[in-house]
Amino acid sequence: MTQEKKVLLEKVGIACDEAIYRFSGNEEMFERFLGKFLEDPNYEKLKEALEKKDYEEAFSAGHTLKGVTGNLAIKSVYDALIPLVEALRHKEDADYEAMMTLVTARYMEVSAAIKE
Repeated sequence: MTQEKKVLLEKVGIACDEAIYRFSGNEEMFERFLGKFLEDPNYEKLKEALEKKDYEEAFSAGHTLKGVTGNLAIKSVYDALIPLVEALRHKEDADYEAMMTLVTARYMEVSAAIKE
């Protein structure tokens, strides 16, 4: 990974050094898993479930996505998911649309940086 790419990823909320450490220092493996993140279906599942007001499915997809972003140290998306997943977990009457708007903005920003 070039220093330029690392700076770009850090800028959008990915803690590269932390993630690389989790991958036992294997930077190439971390990069491969970042690529696989773009293929993970849970963001779309979360979005669709919320649109359908299927809160159980939304919780499942959101919880899984939170785990993936946590493992990859994608902190910006992870941090946005925490209140959404917790509200879904506790079946709270919350503004899920507003929470999802923040998740989407951060997800799109991170995805663009990974693709770059």
